[in-house]
Amino acid sequence: MESSPFNTLRAHMATRIIGQQHLIDSMLVCLLSDGHMLVEGMPGLAKTTAVKALAEGIEGDFHRIQFTPDLLPSDLVGTDIYLQEKGEFQFRQGPLFHNILLADEINRAPAKVQSALLEAMGEHQITVGQTTYRLPRLFMVMATQNPIEHEGTYHLPEAQLDRFLMHVWVGYPNSEEELAILALDTAQQQTPPRPPVQRLSQDELFAARHEVSQVFLDKRIQQYIVDLVLATRKPAPYDADLARWCRYGASPRASIALARCGRACAWLNNDRYVTPAHIQAVAADVLRHRILLTFEGEADGVTSGDFVKKLLQVVAVP
Repeated sequence: MESSPFNTLRAHMATRIIGQQHLIDSMLVCLLSDGHMLVEGMPGLAKTTAVKALAEGIEGDFHRIQFTPDLLPSDLVGTDIYLQEKGEFQFRQGPLFHNILLADEINRAPAKVQSALLEAMGEHQITVGQTTYRLPRLFMVMATQNPIEHEGTYHLPEAQLDRFLMHVWVGYPNSEEELAILALDTAQQQTPPRPPVQRLSQDELFAARHEVSQVFLDKRIQQYIVDLVLATRKPAPYDADLARWCRYGASPRASIALARCGRACAWLNNDRYVTPAHIQAVAADVLRHRILLTFEGEADGVTSGDFVKKLLQVVAVP
């Protein structure tokens, strides 16, 4: 088991992002698990910078799309162009055919554009007319949104949210971290451009993904994963508050995501098997967007993150 290329990537991202270690680790877990990530937080918390830093450290194509209300599905997937000199149509690929795609402020695009991502994120392919086109083997969508400025935004449908492997919430830095951010900004203004980054090759990434899939997952840990997910659907036997707060629980896709992310978390920590601690470390990011709260829970000021935190307290650990 060798994670040194990822340690290099992690170190590179840490030089660009201050005070967001959980975000960095979650992005690496998501990358190793062959999934997509939704990053949410207030403006100015380096969400976009983090995605760019990840793309800088990986061998592949990167593209950023600024989602706006006037965006069209063809602006993502591409379109057929009629070539008059040949008398035929030719498909022109859209931004989805890049390896890493930053969907900036994804909730500013209308439902048609958001749904255009569904097939791409779930099947690694897109269909235009009667023709289906495969996307690159390495294809990762990193979407950002902020919880304020609801005017001009469109709520992401549950089907779209479920396509994201992880939903990470980014908080404010503390005093020491913010001082370090000021120092980093000053240093970047005074120093020449950074030297080229040692990039993680796609072959190294795919080899690492294979190693991750081989990390041992005991049957007791598998049962723990299933118990957690089932408890989101029928929380009453575990806790009365959980039953009041939850309207709909997580789907089997959540169980698969917990297993994948648990293995990736263990691999990144050079562990040869998955423990309950690994599952607990990724549980909030995997389950947060797959749980629908009741109106009563929302009125009580409860968030899906609060729900998962309490869930981990009441479900028995093997």
